[in-house]
Amino acid sequence: MRVSYRISNRRATPQAGTSPSVWIRQTPPDGATRGPIGPSRGYRWVCDTALMDRDIFDAEHDAFRDLVRTFLTKEVTPFHDQWEADGQVDRAVWRAAGAAGLLGTDVPEEFGGGGVGDFRYNAILTEEIARAGTSGLGFPLQNDVIAPYLLRLADDEQKKRWLPGFCSGEIITAIAMTEPGTGSDLQGIATTARKQDDGSWILNGSKTFITNGIHADLVIVVAKTDPDAGARGFSLLVVERGMEGFERGRRLKKVGMKAQDTAELSFTDVHVPAANLLGQEGQGFIYLMQNLAQERLSIAVGSIAGAAQALELTLRYVKDRTAFGKPVAAFQNTRFELAEMDTEITVTQVFVDRCIRQHVEGELSVADAAKAKWWASDVLKRVVDRCVQLHGGYGYMLEYPIAKAFVDSRVQAIFGGTNEIMKEIIGRSLIG
Repeated sequence: MRVSYRISNRRATPQAGTSPSVWIRQTPPDGATRGPIGPSRGYRWVCDTALMDRDIFDAEHDAFRDLVRTFLTKEVTPFHDQWEADGQVDRAVWRAAGAAGLLGTDVPEEFGGGGVGDFRYNAILTEEIARAGTSGLGFPLQNDVIAPYLLRLADDEQKKRWLPGFCSGEIITAIAMTEPGTGSDLQGIATTARKQDDGSWILNGSKTFITNGIHADLVIVVAKTDPDAGARGFSLLVVERGMEGFERGRRLKKVGMKAQDTAELSFTDVHVPAANLLGQEGQGFIYLMQNLAQERLSIAVGSIAGAAQALELTLRYVKDRTAFGKPVAAFQNTRFELAEMDTEITVTQVFVDRCIRQHVEGELSVADAAKAKWWASDVLKRVVDRCVQLHGGYGYMLEYPIAKAFVDSRVQAIFGGTNEIMKEIIGRSLIG
C-alpha cells in the first residue's frame, strides 16, 4: 500500500483512509531510488552510493520533500537555463513558491505561513534545490536567514505589514551586511543612520554582494547608529522598495550561481521611518550573532547535498564512459576516488544531521554551526573538483551538470562568513 498525501493549511497531511505508518518506496528524479522507511526513519537513499539511513525525518517531512521535488520539476527546472542567461529568476516563481507553501513554513498561520517551527522543513527545501542544481532560487535566504529576524524582532504592526507578503512571495527579502570595504569584519561597517527628532532615521552608505538585491522589496540594512558605542552601536533598519534615495546598482556578474541575482545597493539620505527599526536600537550586532548560526547551518545543508549530487552524477558517468576498452568505473583509481568521496560525504552528512537535530531542539552551538559550515563547504569543493577530473574534458563543458556544479560550489566557502572566520570562531571557543 502506498501512502498518499494532500497539502492542507500549507502542511503535508495523510489523506483519509491511508496510514502514515506503512512503509513506502518511491523513486525520486535522476534515477536514485528511495528504499523502505519506517514511520520515523526519514529518507533512506539507495543510489549508486552506499546505503545511508537518515533518521531525522518523519512521514510529514517526506511528503514535504515530494512536494518540493514536484514544484522544482514543474516550476523551476524547465526555465532555469533561461534565468541563468537573464541573470535572475522570474519573480513569478516566488509567487508560485508561496502558493505551494514553500515560503515561511515557520511563520504563524495567522500571517499566511505554515505555522511549523521545524528547521527540518527548511533543510529539505535547501537539499532539494541543491540536488536539482537550481542555484538561482533565493528561497533559503528568505526562509533561513530573513525569517528569524522578522519572527523574533518585528513588533505586531511590522508582522502584519510584512509577513503575509513574505509568505505569499509578493515580498522578496534581502539582508545588507557586506560593504565594498568590509567583508566578514562586520564591526567595520561604515553605513550610517542618524536619528531624527521624530525617531526616524537618515540612512547613508553602500552595500555589495547582496543576494536577491535586484528583486528585493524589503531589505534589512545593518547600519552604524552610534559611532562611539563599538559593537553596541549598530542597528537594523528595514528599507522598502520605493523609498527615495534607495537605489540598486549593477547586477553583479558572478563565476557561478548566475540565476541568483546579486547586486550592489546604495542609500543616499534615505528617510527610514521610526516604525521600520527592527528590534532595539544598538542591538543590531548582537542580533546578527544570534542568527548567523542558522544561516551557516543552512549553507552546510546545501553544501553536503550538493556534494552528494555531484557524486551521483559522476557515478553514472564513469559507468557509461569507456576508456581503453572498458568503463572508467573499472579502473582501480576510479574506485578509490569514489570510495573516498562517498566516505567523506557520509561522515559529513551524519554530523550535519546531528547539527540539524540540535538546532531543532534549540541546542546548536555557534561553534558547531561554524564547524558544519566550513567542513561541509570544503567537502563540497573537494568532491566537485574530483568529480570534474573523473569526467575528463567533458567535466569542463557547461552542458554537463558537473561543470555547473563546479562553478556554483566555490562561493559556499566564502559567504555566510569565510571558512577562515569559521575556524577563528571554533579556535576561540576552544581557548576560551
